[in-house]
Amino acid sequence: MLDRDGRSDAEPALRPARQVMALERLGSLHASRLSFVRTLMRQMAHQHWQVSCRRFELDEEGHGIAIYRVQTPHGRYHEVIFSQPLDDAARSDRVIAEAWDVTFGLVEGEVDESLLEQMATNVPLQEAGRQHPRLLVLSRANRSLRNFVHFTRALASGRQPDPAWLTRVGYLYRTTAVYGNGKFGIADFARLRDNPDFRRPFSAQMLAVYLLRHFSIAQVEHIARARGGPNAVAMNPELGRYLGIGNSTGLGMAPFLINHPKLIQQWIHCRERALALAIDQSPSEAERGRLIELTRRALGHLEQTVTEDVEQSARNAATVAALPGVVAWLRQVPLAPDLWQQLVAWGEHTLPLETQELINTLLIELYPRQVDALEDHMGVEERMELVPDMPLVRLKQLIDTHYDWALNEDYDAPDACYWFWYRSAEKEEPRLGMRHAEPGQEKEMPLAIAPRVRKAYEALSRFLEEHPRALVVEFLIANPRHKEVVRRIQSMADTPYGEIRANLWHRDMKPMHLLRTKLSFFGASRFDPKSDRWVRITLFQGAPLVEELNAEPVDLIDFDDWSFPLEPGIASVSVVEAATRQG
Repeated sequence: MLDRDGRSDAEPALRPARQVMALERLGSLHASRLSFVRTLMRQMAHQHWQVSCRRFELDEEGHGIAIYRVQTPHGRYHEVIFSQPLDDAARSDRVIAEAWDVTFGLVEGEVDESLLEQMATNVPLQEAGRQHPRLLVLSRANRSLRNFVHFTRALASGRQPDPAWLTRVGYLYRTTAVYGNGKFGIADFARLRDNPDFRRPFSAQMLAVYLLRHFSIAQVEHIARARGGPNAVAMNPELGRYLGIGNSTGLGMAPFLINHPKLIQQWIHCRERALALAIDQSPSEAERGRLIELTRRALGHLEQTVTEDVEQSARNAATVAALPGVVAWLRQVPLAPDLWQQLVAWGEHTLPLETQELINTLLIELYPRQVDALEDHMGVEERMELVPDMPLVRLKQLIDTHYDWALNEDYDAPDACYWFWYRSAEKEEPRLGMRHAEPGQEKEMPLAIAPRVRKAYEALSRFLEEHPRALVVEFLIANPRHKEVVRRIQSMADTPYGEIRANLWHRDMKPMHLLRTKLSFFGASRFDPKSDRWVRITLFQGAPLVEELNAEPVDLIDFDDWSFPLEPGIASVSVVEAATRQG
C-alpha cells in the first residue's frame, strides 16, 4: 500500500541524492513508463476515452478549422484547431514569432458558435490575444516542410511515404510552446486540481499535443485526396504510429526546474522508487528475455536517431557501442534473485552515464504492476513555509547536512561565476549572459541556488558568533535579503531530490542537461540539440492511434508497449504497381 507520496512501509533503498541529482546524470535521463505521454495514454485506454471529429472544414491546401471531441467518464472537452496559410519567411520556431501554420486550444465543455467566434479571433494571436477562461491549453505549431511535402505527394500518388523521412525528423508538425496553468487568461491550474481527468502534471497539455498528431495525419490525407483524387491512399497505420509531434524549446524551460523544487522532488522520487522496486524483483527467465528484447529495441532506436549535435551524437554512439555488451552480460550471468542488482552495480562501474540510465529505464519498463501505481503520485501541492521561530543554529545544521554540496565552491572564482541568468526584453524569456563580458547583471534572475545558500550560510554564521541563541526571525530582520532562500532551505530539508546539485553559474554548466531533465518526464524521444541552448525533440512517436484507442483495446499491455519505436518496414508501392502485381 502506497501513501500519498508513493511510499510504502517496506520501501527498498533509493539511490542517494548526491548521485541522482548531479546535473550530468539528470541530463542523461530517458523517457520512461512514468513519463506523462505514457501515463496519459494508459489513462485514456483504462478509462475508455473516446475521440471523435465534430468538424473538419479544410480547403484543398489544408487550411480551415477542425474540432475534435474527447469524451471521458467524467467530462467532455474539445480541441479547436485553426490552420492558416503562412509565408515561408514568417515561419519561425522562436517564441517571438507572430504567425504559425496551426494554432489550437483545448476547451473544457462544449464549443458553441459564440465561443468558436471568440476563439477564431484570439487563438491565432496566441499571447497577443484575449484568451477565454475555459481554455485549458493554448498552443501553436509549424510544419516540417520537407516531411509535409513528401507525405502529401506520396499519398496523393498512391504510395506510402518513405519511413526514413520520419527517422530523420519524426513529425509533420512541431510545437513551439504549449501553454497551460493560467497563461494569457486561460484556465488556472487550480481549476484542474479536482478534475479527475487532468490531476496529473501536464496531462491536459499532453492531450492537446496528442490530438494535434491525429490532426496532422488527417490533414495530409485530406490534402492528398484533394490533389490525387482516386489515386490517393490513406496513411498505413504502422507509419501513422511512427509519426510523432515535434517540439522546439530553449532556455525558457530551465527556470521551471528551479522554481518548482517540491514538484521535481516528487518526479524524481517516483522514478527512483520505481527503479528501486524493479531492482528488488527476483527475475524470471522470461523477464530476462524481455529485458534483452527491450535492450535490442533501444539499441535500434538509438542507431536510427539522427542528430547533427557533435556531443549528443557521441553520447548516442557510446550507448550504441555499449549495449551489445549489456546483452552479452544478460545472456551469460546465471539467473539469480539479485540479478538486477548485479546488473546495476556492473553498469555503474562499466557503462557510460547515459547507458546506465537507459538500463534503469528498461528495468522500470519490466514491472508495470509494481510501477504504475506511482503515476498518481507525480503531483504535489507546492508550498514553501518559513519557520521564523526555528533556532538559527538549527538552520545552520540543516545547511551543513542537506546543502553541504553548495558550500564546497568559491563562487568568486572566475569560472565559478562565469554565467548569469536574466530575462530578455523581447519576450521575458530566460537568457544566459557572460558575467564579465556582457551587460545586464543588474537584471539577474536568482536561479543559481548554490551561491545563494552559500551567501546566506556565511551571513548566518557571522550572526551566530554574536547571537548564539538567535532565532531565524532575528537573523532575517537584520538580513532580509536572505528570506526567500531561508524559506527554501527550511522547506526542502527533508526532500532530498528537490535540488539540482550544481552551480548554475559555472562555466562548465550545460543548460542542455536542464532541458533534458524536464523533457524526459514529458516523454521526449530523439533528443536533438540545435545549440547548447535549444533543442528539438519528438513526442508520441510510436504511440497508439486514435482509432486504436477508440476500439477500446482489451490487451492493455500490448497497447502500452511503444517505447523506443523503430522505423517500420513499409513498402512504398504505387496504386498502378499494386494493380499490376495483383494482375
